[in-house]
Amino acid sequence: MRILIIAPEQIPVPPVLGGSVEITIFAVAKQLAKLHSVTVVSRSHSRYPRHSVVDGVHIYRVPSGGAKKYLAQVRRFLRGKRYDLIQIDNRPRFVAPIKRMFPATKVSLFLHSLTFVSLPYASRSAARLGLNKADLIFANSSSLQQELSRRFPRAAKKITRVWLGVDTRRFRPPEPPRKSDVFTVLFTGRLIPRKGVPVLLKAVHLAGRQTLKPIKVIIAGGSNNPNYAEKMRALADSLGVNADFLGTVPHRRIHLIYRKADVFVCPSQKHEAFGLVNVEAMASGLPVIASSLGGIKEIVHHGNNGLLVLYYREPQAFANALIRLMQDPDLMRQMKYRARADCVASFSWSATAKRLSRIYTSG
Repeated sequence: MRILIIAPEQIPVPPVLGGSVEITIFAVAKQLAKLHSVTVVSRSHSRYPRHSVVDGVHIYRVPSGGAKKYLAQVRRFLRGKRYDLIQIDNRPRFVAPIKRMFPATKVSLFLHSLTFVSLPYASRSAARLGLNKADLIFANSSSLQQELSRRFPRAAKKITRVWLGVDTRRFRPPEPPRKSDVFTVLFTGRLIPRKGVPVLLKAVHLAGRQTLKPIKVIIAGGSNNPNYAEKMRALADSLGVNADFLGTVPHRRIHLIYRKADVFVCPSQKHEAFGLVNVEAMASGLPVIASSLGGIKEIVHHGNNGLLVLYYREPQAFANALIRLMQDPDLMRQMKYRARADCVASFSWSATAKRLSRIYTSG
């Protein structure tokens, strides 16, 4: 089967630094290439040639400069070519133009969040057009599937849940197990308000006042707004929190950062469709303390492989979860084991690709 995957216009494939959508595209494409002929079209980047072949995946790169220009370049590249299946990732607005070019070819839309079916990126009518024109729609969690079905009922029967995965060979617990007199809390992700870093820093401050063991926070993630990043550093200083701001860490090295921590915290303040960072943490043998919302609840099982925080806007709620794990070493050990085991069993890129392949080849 000849499969084409069209990446968004923002980040190249493979990603130079990070980007969960592009990480997913690259990982899934490599798995699909074991069974099919796979081509990825991505934006150009100075580090990459116009065409490269990685693990059997042909990656072609075209100029970007915004969604409209990028789409025009993609369509120019596709003229005269033939595919059995075209997958568009996270850009509903691309579906109708691509479907017009390939009316007899099945076109799928893989959605990773609600962002690009919502304002300011898309009006309800524009998003509806993209979903209605797609032959298949994939959502990366049941939570996202349900919300999409609620918003776009005409498209509901076409929406299928396909969980994302992780490279469990790269993301694994440290050997030998990590030992330290300092309890290290890790956050990875973009430094933007919706990710809840202020809640985390305040929670660590509160937990530090109620425990004897020193606590350190590692913040691995950059921001497009230098003022916000500086504001977070100032907040940590004002609270007396020992925080190490690493900035953006390239994804090819991020697995090494997970091995430096005792626990992973995901204090998201708005809906998360899936939360790839939580799966990476679990594969690394870290219990996850996370906001109880969206697709996170499908990954983190409270009291088993981590702790879910119902009142996720309250720093004390996260502080209580941190204290609980710090004061119960047996629970920590059980959660570390369960997190890794659950991830290996349920969240692999191989499983993601096989599910997609079954659907694509079923007719």
